[in-house]
Amino acid sequence: MAAAAGVSIATVSRVLNGRGSVTAETRELVESTVARLNRPGPRPRGPARPIPGAVLVRCPYLLTDYFGIIVSSVAETLQLHERPVLLSAGEAAQDAAVLAGLPGRAGIAGAVLILPPEPAADLETLRSRRFPFVVVDPRLPPPRDVAAVSAAHAAGARKLTAHLTGLGHRRIGVVAGPREWLASDARLAGHAAALADAGMIGAPDLIRHVEPTVAWGRRAAGELLDLGERPTALVAFNDKAAVGALQAAAERGLRVPRDLSVAGFDDIDLSRATSPMLTTVRQPLGELGRMAVTLLIRLLDRHTLEALHVELATELVVRDSTGAVPPG
Repeated sequence: MAAAAGVSIATVSRVLNGRGSVTAETRELVESTVARLNRPGPRPRGPARPIPGAVLVRCPYLLTDYFGIIVSSVAETLQLHERPVLLSAGEAAQDAAVLAGLPGRAGIAGAVLILPPEPAADLETLRSRRFPFVVVDPRLPPPRDVAAVSAAHAAGARKLTAHLTGLGHRRIGVVAGPREWLASDARLAGHAAALADAGMIGAPDLIRHVEPTVAWGRRAAGELLDLGERPTALVAFNDKAAVGALQAAAERGLRVPRDLSVAGFDDIDLSRATSPMLTTVRQPLGELGRMAVTLLIRLLDRHTLEALHVELATELVVRDSTGAVPPG
């Protein structure tokens, strides 16, 4: 491999073992040569040493009560492992080309990537360069050999829709997330499964794909409530969109839950600040962060992961915003 890459044997050893100082260009040259030869690198002799350095926590979004909980749990858990944290957060970070430079970045041992906006090909490239990282709540289906942690979106949505069909609802509108999001597909699959369990097929005209915000939730819910035959219940992609649905219902003189049932997803603080309080699905946001760090520490300790894609259970939380289907 040294001969094929045109470098010394010592340089190849430093790259494959993650030790010593090597420039980003040399590291990429050696790793691409290993990949081209389709041969695994030699294993280091003796007990493997943990990869030293800090952990980059990338969350290119506003640290609200959703992302803030995940980031806080990641930072606190890394502190327990005495790993320094470098935070890259805020919407402006979405345009920063961060991933490509991580393998050669001095002092960075690994990364936790929260809902990364980058395409799957970028994650595959990062993994091929043997850089340790874990994805939290992947936006797209993660590559097979990339470690990822998410909530059980399909199971949670199935429980929620089953709750509504159990109350007699048959015409249920869905304020879904963006079409390209993995969580949107999973939750729609869970919704469809619950309808099938009740002997129904979902109607495409009862689904709206929007950004999961209060404003877009209000707009999408208004469109559904203005249909000739309006739904008797609405399920939203998250609690913020559900708040928008409550606003749309109030604007049309509909009482929740007497005239219309409304439910959300996530169980953030906002779900308990509405009137009525929201029925929702609780995501284990703190545990998502803790589990991501657990997987990453094992990678930094050079352990092999057998379970690369981990789903954490969700919980249906029934409150006052859902009720029996209205008469007639």
